[in-house]
Amino acid sequence: MEKKSLCWWTRWVHLYLSMFSFTALFFFALTGITLNHPTWSDKRQKVQILEGNVDLSWINVADTSSIAKWRIVDNIRDQHKVKGSLTEFRISESEYSLAFDGPGFTAYGMIDRSSGAYKMVATSAGFIAAMNDLHKGSYTKGSWNKIIDITAIVLVIVSLTGFIMIFFMAKKRSRGLLVAGIGALIFILLCILFS
Repeated sequence: MEKKSLCWWTRWVHLYLSMFSFTALFFFALTGITLNHPTWSDKRQKVQILEGNVDLSWINVADTSSIAKWRIVDNIRDQHKVKGSLTEFRISESEYSLAFDGPGFTAYGMIDRSSGAYKMVATSAGFIAAMNDLHKGSYTKGSWNKIIDITAIVLVIVSLTGFIMIFFMAKKRSRGLLVAGIGALIFILLCILFS
């Protein structure tokens, strides 16, 4: 590929991928700041006690492998608008324990096997905590983790094309490479200093 064509493609990729990924870059930059300041969302937690009953025929069975697990889960979701994924469903002689987790949300509790009564504690940590969990990929489904990976790959390409562009700017090349070198050195030193 000739130099002029490479320059054109590099600029084109850099410009349009930068514009395409602007919102994602802004999101990850902003949530990077809020992750460094967890106290900003500490007092936004709302805790609720969820209580109710499930049908005894769903839980009072001799063969625990035939328990209507998804009926129980769907019932609790419908009754209390519980969100998040089911992350735990344990069976003991006297009770079931359940847990739901999602970005900025957690709920856990017990169902009494003899009565069908349940009590759960649901905590909603607020918008900032939900965004922080999305940033980390915590309590998200696998498809969100793929989005994070794709976003990271796009940002790597944007960074590399931005760096390659300096080689096509003869008047700014020396200073640009010097600034890039100084920035890299400072960042490496900070990583060593704080590790």
